[in-house]
Amino acid sequence: MKTVTLDCRGLDCPQPVIKTKESLEQGNLRLEVIVDNEASKGNVIRFAGSRGCDVTFSELGDGCYKLLLQAGEGSSEQDFDDDEYSCELPAGSGLVYVISSASMGRGSDELGWALLQTYIQTIRDVEPLPAKILFYNEGVRLVAEESGALAGLRALQKQGVEILVCGTCLDFFKLTSAIKVGQISNMYDIMSAVNSAAKVASPF
Repeated sequence: MKTVTLDCRGLDCPQPVIKTKESLEQGNLRLEVIVDNEASKGNVIRFAGSRGCDVTFSELGDGCYKLLLQAGEGSSEQDFDDDEYSCELPAGSGLVYVISSASMGRGSDELGWALLQTYIQTIRDVEPLPAKILFYNEGVRLVAEESGALAGLRALQKQGVEILVCGTCLDFFKLTSAIKVGQISNMYDIMSAVNSAAKVASPF
């Protein structure tokens, strides 16, 4: 059976679902759908289930997923509302995370660095998603150096999470030109984000 590949990387919701829907309605029974964020993955899986498809997925790295859809005999056209598959943040996401160090906890800096990367990777798996993540002091290393946190941060950014990075801190550590995710910000924006947050969380 022929497998049709839909590369939906770079597409905003609900476009990956719409492309999947169109391909199924064209009579394709086996699809390989590639997406680059958690929200699109969840939406495509949910849509495929509503059409009676079997779905498996695997991680490709850097926040990307490959979903394999197999249409079953029960697959059929149904009413479709693309608003159901938008990528809005969960309600009540006035949550702000503050990352102000390159180590989680006290003791071994090496262990603390590893723990912090895992902590950030896990943020996208816990609801509600934060509205913003703030990086300052040595925490800016997580967005300017290759680390296990980058894929998770890029995925969160694609889901609408705002990532603010202290410009003064980047200058201090000579990392301004090395930033890989997020936007360079200032103390006024960082303080405003903290003051207007419904809740502030930090691993320190």
